[in-house]
Amino acid sequence: MQETRSAWPWRRLLAGTATIGSLDLLFAWSFWANKGVTFTDILHSIASGWYGKASRDMGATSAAVGAASHYAIIFCFMLAWWLAARLVPALSRRWLAFGALYGLALYALMNFVVLPLSAAGSPGFDNRAWLVGSIAMHAAIGVLCAWFARKTA
Repeated sequence: MQETRSAWPWRRLLAGTATIGSLDLLFAWSFWANKGVTFTDILHSIASGWYGKASRDMGATSAAVGAASHYAIIFCFMLAWWLAARLVPALSRRWLAFGALYGLALYALMNFVVLPLSAAGSPGFDNRAWLVGSIAMHAAIGVLCAWFARKTA
């Protein structure tokens, strides 16, 4: 069966979502694993945006909600960049620089708007290593969003 041209961008956007989302989860897990945090704990932490602290006691349900939420958010990041790049061609021409800036904007949006409005509450900024790593990872997420979206053009 031949792939239609209109389906191609969606396949690339979904591939980008899967790749970026998985890399971000692996980053978080690798950072916290030496402190006894499991991969499931990471997913429960994401689900705490919906359920608050109760997500830790919800087992597989909370972990599944955390995973689905994480990939849905990454898909929204991808889709937003892709749509913006279609409207502003300069974003595709200078994808590396603008992608990094986009990632930094995503960090600010998630930490100063989304999380404070969620059941998880405002994040703490007292762990300097996590703060620096998270900012760098968000810049990388922005660059990867720009790279995957650029490949859909």
